[in-house]
Amino acid sequence: MSTTLAKKDTITRKWYILDAAGKPLGRTAAKAAAILRGKHKPIYTPNVDCGDFVIIVNAEKAVLTGKKLTQKYYRRHSGWVGGLKEIQYKHLMEKRPELAMTLAVKGMLAKNTLDRNALKRLRVYRGPTHKHTAQKPEMWTQE
Repeated sequence: MSTTLAKKDTITRKWYILDAAGKPLGRTAAKAAAILRGKHKPIYTPNVDCGDFVIIVNAEKAVLTGKKLTQKYYRRHSGWVGGLKEIQYKHLMEKRPELAMTLAVKGMLAKNTLDRNALKRLRVYRGPTHKHTAQKPEMWTQE
């Protein structure tokens, strides 16, 4: 019996919608990362980009469990002396929940060229509406 390996030109990509309302941020991000990599497909090949497009809606209604809202910080540095900027996740989820979700998904993808391209297929929206109806996305139902 031979193993079937996916090829770049034979991949068909679908669009999926994930609803983050009332669900933990990390669980939603983990599902999105798996779909972006294509791990849900029977033809998954680690060295071929065979993932699908993911639309995450209701990012502002995603929850952080425990004390993460007050104890977790998003930090970035400009590279200059004293250039550390940090924001508490409580404020980040109020102001830019799309960024919080994108950072969570980015952290769950491997750091290589395949997954940098996979992150380009992620769309995150604050509310329940999105602008990708022409692509005929399907709701993700598998848990």
